[in-house]
Amino acid sequence: MRKLQFYVGKQVFLAILLIILIVVGLDTLFIIIDEADNLTDKYTAPVMLAYALLNTPSAFYEYLPLSCLVGCMVGLGAMASGSELTVMRAAGISLSRLVMMILKPVILLALLAIPVGEYVAPYCGILAESIRAEHDRHSAISARVGVWHKEDDEYIHIKVVRPDGDIQGITRFKLAEDKSLEFSSYAESGFYDDSGWLLKNVSETRFSDNRTEVTEYPLQPWSVALTPQRLKVLLIKPKDMSISELYNYSQYLADQELENDRFMQNFWRKMLQPLGIIGLVLIGVSFMFGSMRSVSTGQRIVTGVVVGMVFKIVQDILGPLSSLYSIDPVWSALGPAVVCVMLGGVLLKRAG
Repeated sequence: MRKLQFYVGKQVFLAILLIILIVVGLDTLFIIIDEADNLTDKYTAPVMLAYALLNTPSAFYEYLPLSCLVGCMVGLGAMASGSELTVMRAAGISLSRLVMMILKPVILLALLAIPVGEYVAPYCGILAESIRAEHDRHSAISARVGVWHKEDDEYIHIKVVRPDGDIQGITRFKLAEDKSLEFSSYAESGFYDDSGWLLKNVSETRFSDNRTEVTEYPLQPWSVALTPQRLKVLLIKPKDMSISELYNYSQYLADQELENDRFMQNFWRKMLQPLGIIGLVLIGVSFMFGSMRSVSTGQRIVTGVVVGMVFKIVQDILGPLSSLYSIDPVWSALGPAVVCVMLGGVLLKRAG
């Protein structure tokens, strides 16, 4: 039985890895095509390639559910084509035992993906964005790079946030009580120590009734609640953040009385991703032992992609809907996963 478990697990595992390589490779290719229009004498082809490759851990984590679904269908389809699944069933191997054999490599991959999503993908995402920002042709505010943040009556744009926490190109706008512009400033760089932020080479312009006054500071303390960790979180998309970063930043936004539903939705989606993967795999396995056991590999791949994309689209739609109707974000992530598990269980029961 151990040999059979190893054989089935290996077939499924290798098929999933093949699909992951294809999907992540396509995602990297699309990034390269998209970034090719932005090439300059500073943002060169090697820099663009580095940016694309640093986004691969995030793509691996994001497309793992789809890859597990399609990979299981391809791996089982190869065994079905050789009548191996039929022989296993004829030898007395129950459907539930086969399902457990198939789920073991899937669960292993889901567990291996946790450190990728928690540590590797966020770090590589920050490094990718900082590399692109450092090579951007604009010296200060750019629509392509950097992060915007609001704290109290101050609006802040930071062009580069490095993985070590240092920042570059800090532009600040402070509003007075009557909402007029009180001052604007630009700092070349900044760093964080035990006492807080220190900005270097600051040029500050203060606005009065009929005149402006410009002051230069070689060093200027900056009192703000943002820490280097929170700035790193701002630099990457919510879907690329780690679970701990999503939760901590959601609490920070709540303390600032700002909207945090988008971050809580991604937090719960990542927390419940293993359950969603299991649900999708159960649906895929039910197809292989049900009406799709005799169809071609191409048809299986198309069916798997369609099911996986429907699952992702439903998740993406339920997120904004939960915000619109003030529904707890946990339900927008839990609902599709539970439906997949229940649907897969029902289809497997019918196939058995």
